[in-house]
Amino acid sequence: MTTVVILDYGSGNVRSAQRAVETTGATVSISADFEIALNADALLVPGVGAFAACVAGLKNVRGDQIIGRRLAGGRPVLGICVGMQVLFEKSTEHAELGFHPGLNEWPGTVDQLTAPVLPHMGWNNVVAANESQMFAGISDERFYFVHSYAARKWELDPYELLSPPKVSWANHGEDFVAAVENGPLWATQFHPEKSGDAGLALLGNWISAIK
Repeated sequence: MTTVVILDYGSGNVRSAQRAVETTGATVSISADFEIALNADALLVPGVGAFAACVAGLKNVRGDQIIGRRLAGGRPVLGICVGMQVLFEKSTEHAELGFHPGLNEWPGTVDQLTAPVLPHMGWNNVVAANESQMFAGISDERFYFVHSYAARKWELDPYELLSPPKVSWANHGEDFVAAVENGPLWATQFHPEKSGDAGLALLGNWISAIK
């Protein structure tokens, strides 16, 4: 049975994520323990709130090291919402001096969306990447978003990797990165745990890809 740890670093209510992942049949725990999070079959990194606070919370529990070591070993990680944003190089959210540094797993900047209404809150379509495992069987479904900031460009040079990432997009005022499948590192700007049956199916696709 697949074991999943939801990294507990003080970012919002993680119980809904736990219940959602448990519907896949995985054994799910919530922990900030370094060894437990490092050695689980899969790690889920949630994220609610401000970018800088989430980065600080992650570093307080050595989450940056856990994520880095897992990815170096090809071990699955899923980031959700701000848990996706912190994987980028930096963010301009509430950054008086220009930007806040992220974990730098991917190059690029998380910026405020240019849209008539912010935050972007509610259900939206996603244009799934070709041959996406994440959106297998659910490419026509809608997912639940709550955010004002996002990665508006994908800046990783495809020539840096043998297998280029699959990048899926959504639009709210402008196009933004909605989801990424990059080897063992997957991430969604939306909340699959709040996206009904489609979100549960996406989490099931994640667990199936791990198996």
